[in-house]
Amino acid sequence: MIILKKEEKTKLTKEKIINAAVTEFGTNGYGKASINNICNENKIAKGLIYHNFKNKDEIYLTCVKMVFSKIKSFIKEKYTKTNLNDYFDIRIKFFKNNPMYSYIFFDVILNPPNHLIKEITNIKKDFDDMNKEIYKKCIFELKLRDSVNIDEALEYYDIIGNTFNIYFQKKTSMNSNFKELINEHELKLSKIIDLMLYGITDKE
Repeated sequence: MIILKKEEKTKLTKEKIINAAVTEFGTNGYGKASINNICNENKIAKGLIYHNFKNKDEIYLTCVKMVFSKIKSFIKEKYTKTNLNDYFDIRIKFFKNNPMYSYIFFDVILNPPNHLIKEITNIKKDFDDMNKEIYKKCIFELKLRDSVNIDEALEYYDIIGNTFNIYFQKKTSMNSNFKELINEHELKLSKIIDLMLYGITDKE
């Protein structure tokens, strides 16, 4: 008979709660998810949850942190070129293979709980910095116009990225099919980055 140490037992309990929470938040988003659902659908005592986590917000942020850590690690492992098409292919593969992570990721991007935006921004920072670094390396492979420098190109990236997400945040309230919205987001994101780099006109 294997007897687990207290620390090991606590770790396994937390993992069980987080795995259940990933399914709950990945299915219902933050707004409709509940601790009761996590308990009832996974046979987890509510007291056990509150022994390990303060509240729903803490569980959600733990899931968000895990999702962003996993996608960042996946991209770092798979992305070996300075080609944005490859980057988006890797992102799409990750989301396809991990649908619950995908829904949590886009729930954060497109429909974040207002009272948790500060915490979410801090969690996303490493991922956002990685994206900016990937974009920067791609820029170095191109010949910029004489009137545009690297700092300006990076600033345009921030402006367009933020505007793009605001555009899709507005669409979230009008589109009940979140999976369809995710697919549209990724398709148009890759296209708008391409347009930003190469323009919309066909110059000879």
